[in-house]
This record gives sequence, structure tokens and C-alpha cells, in this order.
Amino acid sequence: MTNGKEKPTNRADIPNHLPLRKWLYRWLLDPDVNNNYQKEVDYWISSLIILNLFVLLFEHVPVIYDAHKHWFHLFDIFSVFIFTLEYFVRLYLAAENQQFKKNKSLRLKYVVSPFAIIDLLAIAPFYLQAFISIDLRILRFLRLLRILKLFRILIPACKEFSLLNQNRTFRQKVHALVFPSIYGGSLQNLFDYFIVSFVIMSVIAVILESVQSIYYIFNLQFIILNTVAVAVFTTEYCMRIYSCVEDPNFEKPILGRFKQAKTGSSIIDFLAILPFFLEMFLHHLFDLRFIRVFRLLRLLKLTRYTNAISTLTTVVGREWPVLATSAFIMLLLVILTASLGYLFEHDAQPDKFENIPQSIYWAVITLGSVGYGDISPITPLGRIMTIILALLGIGIFAIPAALLSSAFTDQLRIDRETLKNELYDMLADGVISPEEADIVNKEAKRLHLNEEQVQRLIEKAKYDRELKNNTATLPLHKIAATPEHAVEHFKTLMSQAKQLAIMTNKEKFEIAALINDRLSSKELELWKLIHKM
Repeated sequence: MTNGKEKPTNRADIPNHLPLRKWLYRWLLDPDVNNNYQKEVDYWISSLIILNLFVLLFEHVPVIYDAHKHWFHLFDIFSVFIFTLEYFVRLYLAAENQQFKKNKSLRLKYVVSPFAIIDLLAIAPFYLQAFISIDLRILRFLRLLRILKLFRILIPACKEFSLLNQNRTFRQKVHALVFPSIYGGSLQNLFDYFIVSFVIMSVIAVILESVQSIYYIFNLQFIILNTVAVAVFTTEYCMRIYSCVEDPNFEKPILGRFKQAKTGSSIIDFLAILPFFLEMFLHHLFDLRFIRVFRLLRLLKLTRYTNAISTLTTVVGREWPVLATSAFIMLLLVILTASLGYLFEHDAQPDKFENIPQSIYWAVITLGSVGYGDISPITPLGRIMTIILALLGIGIFAIPAALLSSAFTDQLRIDRETLKNELYDMLADGVISPEEADIVNKEAKRLHLNEEQVQRLIEKAKYDRELKNNTATLPLHKIAATPEHAVEHFKTLMSQAKQLAIMTNKEKFEIAALINDRLSSKELELWKLIHKM
């Protein structure tokens, strides 16, 4: 039971009476403590490193750098302060790290460790310039060493990936890297973040290229970024086609790869790189600069990392009869509005209401409550009709949006209920296997559930499973004798009824129920009520 004051996340239970150094280490840097701040620290440091790379890029654009030297310098001081603070915090807490704890000169051992050297190189150029005269261009180059700090995240992920893929083939490892599986580990997540980052950067670049003043300044940078992005996306596409045969659904060497190439995500990947190669090889035959705008299709690559589109497709398919009816009413209303507009306004404005097809544009923007004002009625009857139709349009045009919104929420609820039932079945043996955990993680990602929410579902499924095991063998009158057991038994029956309602065709069920009065009217009403839940 909750008291209504539950925290949004369950942080690690670390005793406050620990020595300060141990307490800080367990909160900030200990990778073996769940739900501490170690991941957040790595995330923000990594974000600052990447931001430094962008700043270095802008420093090489004189138009921007010369006008904002002061702000660039302040940002550099801020970055060095954070990296310096991180270095000394890690140095202070090294005594709690199991890797150095057994050494007599543990801090010296930490100072000469690869990660500590990388951290020192990230800040050394800034302090060196105070004692040594360093050319500013060389200093900017040395600051690129900050990117090495990303190895603090990358190296452990590579070690984990190597451990998970021991004795596996090269193609299996490639498959584990580009496709979600139990063998991917943290490295597969980093690979996804890398691709998503390039997608976002390349799309932003395409948008900014359309601004002539920006394109004039960053022309070379845009070309380099686009070339690198195409190289990354092409490599990713080839890796997916090469390794897809490890999936049982695409196991045949040629047909399997062809089948993978025909999937929606692969077609999007191909279209993301196609404009570059068309322009490269056919520019001498045709003027293909117009296809550059199709690079915005790269934005569709992000659909691979969310299943919102598939959920929306399911919702539209489920609610299609109602949506089709609504669309039909909207179509009739548009045609009627256009016809009346032509009838009332043609004589007064023959240039704007020349015919009914031309009036359809005015009808749509009127019913949609947009009203650009470029076409508007001037006759009294036309204006009265516009007021009435505008009010009608608010309700009629809002129906599909309301239907989709409620159906989308309902579909997510059904999917989460289904996941809970799957967890219930998985816990029949008392444990969740790695394969089952992989399924749960994929479903959780699809349903936008965080780790805490998944854990709650698992705990609830465990509780229901244990309670069922306690009451399953009891006769009904003994279950009824204990209110707690009776409530849980009722919930189990209702859950089974809901599953039956989801999996059974509603129309066929009701037809079968009416034959020979198999269900009474009250029982049928109860069924319909359960189906709506």
C-alpha cells in the first residue's frame, strides 16, 4: 500500500552514519550500488564533454568566435572547473575503490591509472598556459583531449560486451551490437545513442542549411557533417543487412537479407543515405540539389527507437469503423459547406467562389476553425452560415482527435495489462530467465516504462502468483470465508474475463450468446461492461 507520498524514484538505501569518504563514494561513484547517482554523474560529464566539442567547432568560425570571445572563455573556465572538481573527487575517493584499495600507495596507483591520466590531460592544457606560453591554436587542439574522457564509459561497456559474447562469431557480435538482445549490454545502448545523436545533428543541419546567412558561414562544416553522417548511416545499414541472418525470421543468406531490406525500418535507413549517393554519381547528368531536402527522411530513423507508430497503427486499425464514419460525416459536411458557400457568395465574389471545387478550400479552413482570412464571405447569408458551420466544425472535426487520444491511452493500458499477465505466467517457476528478461525489457521500452514501473509490475505479478498458489487449491466457500482471498480471487476472475474480452471477437461472441439464450440479458450487459473496461 502507498501513502500517497511515495517518491518518484527509489534511491539507494545508503546509511548516513558511514564515514564521509565511503558515503560519498557509494552515492557518486560506486557502480555496484543500484539507484545511486553514478549513472547521472557519468551522463552529465559526458554531456559536458560533447558540448565542449561543439564549442571547439564554433571557435573555428571567426564570425562567431570574434564576436563572443568572452563567452567562449567563460565556458572554458566553467568546463575546466567541473573537470578539475571531478578529478580531485575521484582522487579523494580512490581509497574506496576495490581496484586500488589493496595497494599501499593507492592514490599514486590511481594517478598513474589510464582513466586518471585521461582526466588529467583534459584539464592540463588550461593550467599549462599559465606557466608556459602556448599558441592559442595549439591550446585549442590540446583541448580535444577531453574527448578521451568518454572512454570512462566506453571501456567498461566494451568489457561487458566482450564478456557477454564470449565464444560467439563475429557476425553474432555485430548482430548483438545493432539489434536489441540479451547480448548487447550497455554497448548496444551506446550505439543507439550514437545513431540517434547523428540523426538529430544531421536533420538540424539540413534545416539550418536553408538559412542562407547560416549556410554561408558553415558551408564547409555542413559538408563535413553530412559526409560523416552518411558514412555512419551507411555502415549501420550494412551491419544490419550483414547480421540480420542471425535472427530466425531472416536466417536464409540471400532471401533473409532481402526480406530484411524490405522491412519498413530498412527502407527508411536506405532512403536516409540515398540522396547523397544520387547527387554524388548523377550530378553531372541532372541538377539534383533539390533532393537534399529529402535528407530530412533521416528523422524517420528515430521511429526504430520508439514503438509509438506501431501502437498508433494498432489503435487506428481497432477504431477504424468509428474513424471511417467520422471521416464520412466530415466529407459530407465539407461538400455541403462548399456548395452553400458557392451558392451564397458566387454572385458577390465570383473570383474567390468561382466554383464548388474552389470553395472546398474555404470550407475546410472554416470547419477546421483555422480561418486564414484570405477567403471570407461578405453576404449576410454567407456570414450567418459561416458562424453556424464554424461552431459545428469545432465538434465534428474534434471527434477523430478525441477518439485517437482515448483509444491510444486505452491501448497502452491494455498492453501494460498484457505485460503484467505475461509476467504472471513467467513467474510460474518462480524466476525470470535471461530470455524472459529480454522480452520484458523490449516490452518495457515499447510501453515507455521505466525500471521502477517494471519492478512494480513484477512485484505485483509475484504477489498475485503467490496468492493464487495459496487459494487455488481451496474450495470456493473457504475462499469466500476470507475477505482478502475473496477479493483477490475476484480480481483473478475479472482479469481472466478481461483477457477473454481482449482475445475474443466481440460481434461473434454476442451472436453466439444470443443463440438459444446462452446468456441472459444481465449477463450480456455485464460482458459488454467488462469489454469496455
